[in-house]
Amino acid sequence: MESNRSHFKLILGSSSIARRKILGDMGYQFTLMSADIDEKSIRKEKPEELVLALAEAKAEAIMKRIPVDDNIEEDKSTLLVTCDQVVVFEDAVREKPSSVEEAREYIRGYSKGHTATVSSVVVTNLKTGFRKGGVDRVEIYFHEIPDEIIEKLIEEGMVLKVAGALVIEHPLILPLVKEVIGTTDSVMGLPKELTEKLIKEVLGST
Repeated sequence: MESNRSHFKLILGSSSIARRKILGDMGYQFTLMSADIDEKSIRKEKPEELVLALAEAKAEAIMKRIPVDDNIEEDKSTLLVTCDQVVVFEDAVREKPSSVEEAREYIRGYSKGHTATVSSVVVTNLKTGFRKGGVDRVEIYFHEIPDEIIEKLIEEGMVLKVAGALVIEHPLILPLVKEVIGTTDSVMGLPKELTEKLIKEVLGST
């Protein structure tokens, strides 16, 4: 069953260019809002619980900024999609690196090793308040990552802005990826299958 996409409005609660591209590739039209939350203030023991809690906190923050009469039309549901992602390496959660040194250390650790991404998606119906969330995990295995590649990545800067300094779709890293167990869209921050499923479930609750 295809979601009837003209019967609802969609807001992507993220400033991520990758997530914007993935949602667009899925055929959705949407508006953008980003949440300003203190991510470090939210701590959970398990990575799956952490990313869900962060995505829910982003949803709450954005909902406070949306005037009720302004964006929610009587004949349409407005769905808000919020997301979060962490990288898990040797059972430790890695968020965005806090320094160049930390980014370098992260990437060196992946060389000839493996890591995982844990991504959450939370879909909230702003008209009814109904919300569903889910988590997707991807395992990634690497060949050796030479120091000169690491330095080029750091110089370019993108690795400093993403969880775990992990950019497997980057042209310098892609040839060094040995195996991905899961989907690239999930690694990039928005698992398509999970997002589609949650949207349908939340729409079905109306």
